[in-house]
Amino acid sequence: MQINKKYLLFFLLIFFVEILIALFVRDQFIRPFIGDVLVTVLLFAFCRIFYKGNALKLAFGVLIFSFTIEFLQYLKLIEILGLQNNKIAVTVLGATFDWLDLLAYLLGVLISYFIDKKLITPKN
Repeated sequence: MQINKKYLLFFLLIFFVEILIALFVRDQFIRPFIGDVLVTVLLFAFCRIFYKGNALKLAFGVLIFSFTIEFLQYLKLIEILGLQNNKIAVTVLGATFDWLDLLAYLLGVLISYFIDKKLITPKN
């Protein structure tokens, strides 16, 4: 298995930005919306480190995964599992459903696909 070094660096960059947002941003737009856009970009980039296949299929898979997590928030899975006081579980799974998150995930996947096709793996 080969590692895509471009995507590894891209993943690390986005991960660093996400950490900065989590630690230092306390607003109503960047942290909740841009953070969710970037988390789908982060997931796409992580998968692309190892997966060389169809970028559109990967983008769709990341979108379905993201929507599933959001739907589980709607169902209050974190509370059903009794993990509402577990910071790691709340951070990973989230605790609050928001329709705008679905838009953020869609935007993140579109950005990821565009970056993949135009910037990181363009066809010559």
